[in-house]
Amino acid sequence: MYTLAVGLIVALHFAFIAYVVAGGFLALRWRRTMWLHVPAVFWGAAIATNLTDCPLTWAERWARHHAGLPPLPPGGFIAHYVTGTLYPAGWLVGVQLAGFALVAVSWALYVRGR
Repeated sequence: MYTLAVGLIVALHFAFIAYVVAGGFLALRWRRTMWLHVPAVFWGAAIATNLTDCPLTWAERWARHHAGLPPLPPGGFIAHYVTGTLYPAGWLVGVQLAGFALVAVSWALYVRGR
């Protein structure tokens, strides 16, 4: 049961990151979703800049512990699942900047389309 919870939390984590990066482009089609995207981006930025911890990472650590799985590394979800897998180690800041650039472009297109 806890192993299933870990899998669901990981999937939710990936979905949240994808929404933060690409949700602004969804709002070009479904304009009302921008009101969901703006707080998601600010929450994601707070997590990415270490202003707060991610509650999904807390939940995954808890579920992994109860499932008897090894703990996440100190860098949490990103260090365990993303760095070195989706992009090379050492590229975190560049990837974050690229993600925020995509958000800025989508928001600029959104404002322009109003």
